[in-house]
Amino acid sequence: MLLEPRDTFEALRRDFRWDIPADFNIGRVVSDEWAAKAPDQVCLQHFSPDGQHLSMTYRELAAQSSALAHALTDLHVLVGDRVALLLPQSFETVVAHVAIYKMGAIALPLALLFGEEALEYRLRDAGAKVIVTNSFGLQRLKTIKARLPALETVISIDGPGPDVMGFHALIDGRPTHFEIAESGPDTPALMIYTSGTTGPPKGALHGHRVLAGHIPGFQLAHDYLPQPGDKVWTPSDWAWAGGLLNALLPALMLGVPVVSSPAQKFDPHMAFRIMSEMKVRNAFIPPTALRLLKVVEAPREAHDLVLRSIGSAGESLGRETYEWVKSVLGIVPNEFYGQTECNFVLSSAAHLGVTKGGFIGKAVPGHEVAIIDGDGQEVPVGETGQVAIRRPDPVMFLGYWNNEKATADKFVSDWMKTGDLGRQDEDGYVQFFGRDDDVITSSGYRIGPAEIEDCLIGHPAVRLAAVIGKPDALRTEIVKAFVVLQDGFAGNPALAAEIRDWVKNRLSMHEYPREIEFVGELPLTTSGKVIRRLLRDQEIAKAS
Repeated sequence: MLLEPRDTFEALRRDFRWDIPADFNIGRVVSDEWAAKAPDQVCLQHFSPDGQHLSMTYRELAAQSSALAHALTDLHVLVGDRVALLLPQSFETVVAHVAIYKMGAIALPLALLFGEEALEYRLRDAGAKVIVTNSFGLQRLKTIKARLPALETVISIDGPGPDVMGFHALIDGRPTHFEIAESGPDTPALMIYTSGTTGPPKGALHGHRVLAGHIPGFQLAHDYLPQPGDKVWTPSDWAWAGGLLNALLPALMLGVPVVSSPAQKFDPHMAFRIMSEMKVRNAFIPPTALRLLKVVEAPREAHDLVLRSIGSAGESLGRETYEWVKSVLGIVPNEFYGQTECNFVLSSAAHLGVTKGGFIGKAVPGHEVAIIDGDGQEVPVGETGQVAIRRPDPVMFLGYWNNEKATADKFVSDWMKTGDLGRQDEDGYVQFFGRDDDVITSSGYRIGPAEIEDCLIGHPAVRLAAVIGKPDALRTEIVKAFVVLQDGFAGNPALAAEIRDWVKNRLSMHEYPREIEFVGELPLTTSGKVIRRLLRDQEIAKAS
């Protein structure tokens, strides 16, 4: 499953073969195998704002995860039971993940940003038996715990309390070796709920092979990682597929240290401080966060950066942000693509010449990606259709939890539909336009929001932007933009007119936003994607 370096991207695709062991177990490959051959090698580092940074070795990770696996076994957690993790980036989060995989249970990562309703829905739908959280998460659980009959045990990394077990007391004194449960590539290991940009969230269930499936793309996006001195960091929540599978677990499997940082609203100044102090070489930074980094002036002069690779995914990176990263940070960012159900299947690879501003990249070795129509037929080069991935694929989900119909609806023939629109050019590059239900129909034109948003953030006054179709009796829909301004700018009719002209002159007469609303913030998922559905619903409610 590892990439063997080649001089060209075409040679990589031609020569790559999957070789996933029949007894593949995530807990073993990210922990115990390394503990056996390099026990004192650092696998985790934690950034502390006070400068008292912490480290953990593979020996410690293997021992603590085994102790927790014994504790969970004593709490009657069985193979296939769901164990929820409502935690920030921390050593305990990794220990808990590894323990769950070793014992054959199913990890259910949840974001601390979830409100009570979102949290209750996921815990009840998954039938979680145990939850590991912190004091913040305990507050969230207070009012909903009684409505979750399957939830038997609550464990807190901040210590015990009424009806709450303490994480560290639970593992102290327990055996530090655990016999890993029998598992294979298709054994359920992990369930991540879709972000809910469209409709209720669904639990995407993955087998242990999901980690193996991420390795080629991860190595491709970070220039044949691991290289000497490599170290990974992401501001993305480890509860999201991006933070967990685009950074944390692949790095640990490849023996590359991972930096964790305290939960916080993304702070661009702090982000540069983390990367500088912790000597981060490889960063996964979603497009929204990259755009926010622009507020820091001359970052390379102000910080001692040793970055050698930046990967970005989650939404369209866009040409403007791509060019900013190149010119200001001196690194060609590698955009890649996937979704919760089937991740890291397209990628750029600047070191092999596979990079083009405004395009995601090409199909990663080992994955087959195409642009299809509604009948599952590939469309001609240059035509817009839906991005699809052919099955079987190691990174593809096993199915939606307790939802066979939704699983079946996800496929047409042997293609897994993503719901995302794109087109492929004559060189094999894929351009992303947005979700099918995000596409705007205006005066007979079908308009994707991503290109307009990319153009908008090129304006010096615009920090972030989201574009939707607003209902209109004459045109069916009009393009409406929600704009977050840079500091020092005030939203007014003159600036709105200037921004409209900016788009009109750079794109086309039918794509410019006829209406602009200045807002203080945009609704985002925990993975950093704009929830356009909420903006559309807001406009539909106003119209009615």
